[in-house]
Amino acid sequence: QVQLVESGGGLVQAGGSLRLSCTASGRTFSSYGMGWFRQAPGKERDVVAAISWSGGNTYLAGSEKGRFTISKDNDKNTVYLQMNSLKPEDTAVYYCAASLRGYGGAYTNWYDYWGQGTQVTVSS
Repeated sequence: QVQLVESGGGLVQAGGSLRLSCTASGRTFSSYGMGWFRQAPGKERDVVAAISWSGGNTYLAGSEKGRFTISKDNDKNTVYLQMNSLKPEDTAVYYCAASLRGYGGAYTNWYDYWGQGTQVTVSS
């Protein structure tokens, strides 16, 4: 069983930055692909970013390119999502997820474990 705990969410003004962290339990974190997803009220859960087990492959959804960065520290069992130039439309609950495949990409069904989520609110 893998437990994922997100942190770093909060309230920020438009144009500001936040860094989300997700720390995983388990000894084999280095073999997991990791992803960040978000869900706004009344909307489906969508992928934001993904990273492979080694960090060698990354994926960013279209609207996040140039603003968000995903990174992975296997020594700390932690994946990060650096979010810059935040917009009100980035407001959502952000979830991290772990894929035992080594890379889950944008495919929700390829992720095996999910965190509880952290709220990000961007005010205009």
